Amino acid sequence: MKTTADVIIIGGGIVGCASAYYLKKKGVKDIIVLEGSPSIGHGASSRNGGGVRQSGRDPRELGLAMTAVQKFWPTLSEELGRDVEYTQKGNLRLGKTEAHIKKLTALKESCEAGGLKLDMISGDEVRKIAPCMSEDVIGASFCPTDGHANPLVATLAYYMKDLELGVRFFTEAFVDHLEKVHDKVRKVILKDGTVFEAGDVILAAGYDSRRIMNSVGLDVPMTSLVDCALVTEMEPEMFPQMLGTAAADFYGHQTRHGSFVFGAESGLEEYMEIKDPNDQRQQNAATLGASCRAIESWIPALAKAKIVRSWTGILDCTKDGVCVLGRPKEADGLILACGFNGHGFGTAPAVGYIMAQTVVGEKPITDIEPLRYERFYEI
Repeated sequence: MKTTADVIIIGGGIVGCASAYYLKKKGVKDIIVLEGSPSIGHGASSRNGGGVRQSGRDPRELGLAMTAVQKFWPTLSEELGRDVEYTQKGNLRLGKTEAHIKKLTALKESCEAGGLKLDMISGDEVRKIAPCMSEDVIGASFCPTDGHANPLVATLAYYMKDLELGVRFFTEAFVDHLEKVHDKVRKVILKDGTVFEAGDVILAAGYDSRRIMNSVGLDVPMTSLVDCALVTEMEPEMFPQMLGTAAADFYGHQTRHGSFVFGAESGLEEYMEIKDPNDQRQQNAATLGASCRAIESWIPALAKAKIVRSWTGILDCTKDGVCVLGRPKEADGLILACGFNGHGFGTAPAVGYIMAQTVVGEKPITDIEPLRYERFYEI
């Protein structure tokens, strides 16, 4: 088994798989992806709500989100040769109170300052777009260029293309720690003692990235939070838009097949006991019931919808709410792509491309200076 490569990527989620693909496109010949679980995309990449949005973004990552939408998602199915079910019909962020509308208006102004076009619409205008919405909805922000895609298929599409291009994947390759050689991060040591070595190491392992980077003296202030998700049986066609709320109590969309995929927060997640962080199939009856009540309060037509399955996911949440990208000055040879705070799916193609640019020494396609590691330690 050859354990050396030009680049090693730790993490077989959509960011890791996308990074491998764009590295190949840029001529990097030998790439290894290490995934700790038995399957590719086992973590957040296959467990999220599929949102591809720019609206509601922190200004520091808005450019990243806009780049993903403008330059990658519209042609991704054709490029990868598999339908990722990308739908660009907009994002409705709903409000029921004047406080909600005030919050949405502030988000609109922030996004427009970064060059993104949004509209504020009334409750009646919301129901013209989506008649099933509750009469309690008094307004919303609407971003017509937002959308959604299928996270399972999108991650698989990158993975299958990587295999065609000769990327080597190792599953059940749980990384224990990193090691430096002549002051440069070069070695990746697995729990079973296997040693991999490369000229550059991309760390895209979700929350586990913190533990791994600790081994070379780095630390991103990051916490793990539980998010709950569910999918319904097929329902009549209601609306194609991605949904969110000012209260941030649920988000989701209707798939092309008719089922709804929702992520929701009940407020009880911090009390859930996750016995095995790697087993994210666990769900809690109390949180699931609260999530369903939240969804019903916005979309009464779904009150009798049957739930096919539900699951939980682990979010890698940074102290300041945005991701960490690029080469940290304190660890030559290491490139970070972590801390996506539960909304990294939509930006993943752009992040993967930037990872490839970073390896080959190109200027990033969009400014990532505000997302650098060092921001946490600057006074």
